[in-house]
Amino acid sequence: MIMKNILKFSKLATLILAVLLMGSCEDFLDRPTEDNYTIDSFYKTDEQCFQAANVLYNAPWYDFQRGFIDIGDVMAGNLYKSPDNAYQSFNLTSSDENLTNASNSLWLVNGHANAVIENIASKAGPNVSEAVKNTVTGEVMVWKAMAYFYLVRAWGAVPIVHSNSEIIGKGNATELYKNRVEDVYEYIVRTLNRAIELLPEQNRPGRINKYTAYALLSKVYLTRSGYGQSGSRLQADLDKAKEYAAKVINESGWALEPEYANLFRISTGNFNPENILVWRWIASDQWTSQNSLQSDLALSGFTGLADSWGTWTGPTIDLQTAFGEDARESRNNLDKRRKATMMMKDDYYPLFWRHKGGFTVTWDDANNVAGATFGIGTGANCVKHIVGHYDGDHTAEAGVPARRMATDLGTPILRLADIYLIYAEAVLGNNPSTSDAEALRLFNAVRKRSVPSHQNVTSLTFMDIFRERRLELACEGDHWYDYVRLSYYNPSLAKQLLSQQERGSWGGLREFYRGETGKASVELYSHKFNITDDKKFRIPFPEVDLAMNPNLRDNVEPVPFDFNTIPY
Repeated sequence: MIMKNILKFSKLATLILAVLLMGSCEDFLDRPTEDNYTIDSFYKTDEQCFQAANVLYNAPWYDFQRGFIDIGDVMAGNLYKSPDNAYQSFNLTSSDENLTNASNSLWLVNGHANAVIENIASKAGPNVSEAVKNTVTGEVMVWKAMAYFYLVRAWGAVPIVHSNSEIIGKGNATELYKNRVEDVYEYIVRTLNRAIELLPEQNRPGRINKYTAYALLSKVYLTRSGYGQSGSRLQADLDKAKEYAAKVINESGWALEPEYANLFRISTGNFNPENILVWRWIASDQWTSQNSLQSDLALSGFTGLADSWGTWTGPTIDLQTAFGEDARESRNNLDKRRKATMMMKDDYYPLFWRHKGGFTVTWDDANNVAGATFGIGTGANCVKHIVGHYDGDHTAEAGVPARRMATDLGTPILRLADIYLIYAEAVLGNNPSTSDAEALRLFNAVRKRSVPSHQNVTSLTFMDIFRERRLELACEGDHWYDYVRLSYYNPSLAKQLLSQQERGSWGGLREFYRGETGKASVELYSHKFNITDDKKFRIPFPEVDLAMNPNLRDNVEPVPFDFNTIPY
């Protein structure tokens, strides 16, 4: 809700209290006592300035979690909900509740970021060091850039709101025009470049540093390289994507986590150096400080708190096929990422329900140690974003039990493996294939980690990298944006790949698993969607936005942004 959330900031004192009082994770949970501060009495120490930025690591993002999955993976054909689900069937409308919440959340991030940036500049006391002012401002600018990166890839042209106080002063919050897509990308690039100038190479554990900004900038340049092009991408942007990816790879000191599954556990993933940009959650008394994805994605009954309902949401047949799996056959487990992404019949997980000796996937409800219900017609359920039993597993991982709809599990937004594949794609660029040694080394490193039998490839094509990105980042809210990036310069291929996906289910699978019928009775209920409209790569604005600001409607052309109005 763009306009609504700009208007929320008309009283900055109220805003800053909201910023300060929302919780975060571990040291990110540090915050002042509720009654002790106003905006004018805060920002007086280095620690208070860091506390002001803490909120950007979680709370404003909270209502984007469902949109993160629905847009990033259901629309992308990685997750199944039902054939008539609006995201799965490309039939999304402005009235969709999750869409509205996603938009609202991203504009809240931008509003919070603007408030902290302005307050650091105007309210920081003499005891605040210049280094801390720069660091905190840089952190916040990276989160602001990330919010706009989601906005422009999902909605296309959106208003650029650089300053809350400027909009409030002008009183034109409900009259803003969309800015051109190319200008939104330029704004993101400038914001990240400014963040790079401000950020240190090393920051406190888990916080954004200079290399975080370089990593995001490399992905932005790769995405922007195709916008407005036809059949090929801008070489200058590809070169920048390669340059900044190389800087992260060669200078940050980060490395791939040897065990892929460790990236998605509280104890080994929350502060894993491969996880470059992370939403940091905690199950606390403060609502919106927590990760709630487990409730949407875990099997019904899986957590022990009656707060999960993901039995009928799970990886698609198409994604299983990409991993070389068939729900009707015995598991091949050639790719470790498959089991870390999706659970299928007969899989065993020692770290789920560990207080009961682990969890084995069985569709026999009576013998299921977790009392979980299996039923999805694709034959697979989610593993990523799942902690398990609220006490036996969450306490083992985090030292405290989970709460209802609340875990401490961080959500990776940008990983080093992504940067490896960005480098390879940027090097490939507009060529049909590449044998560049560094591109091959990085691609092979990503694949070898999870496929022990992998034999190093000696050349790469676009589809090699595209497919590898899907397997590596599946169910991490990212894959849809690969199609958006492709649609910028080759919409025919993007539509072709989506139209080929199997988004259906198996009929009779449950009976087959129970031994009541044979394999021959398992019938494919195929659902494929023929994508012909380029507009499918852009989602609609929520109804509330359109009602408050008619300038957001499709029949109103976006306008250029005046970059002379900002200092960078």
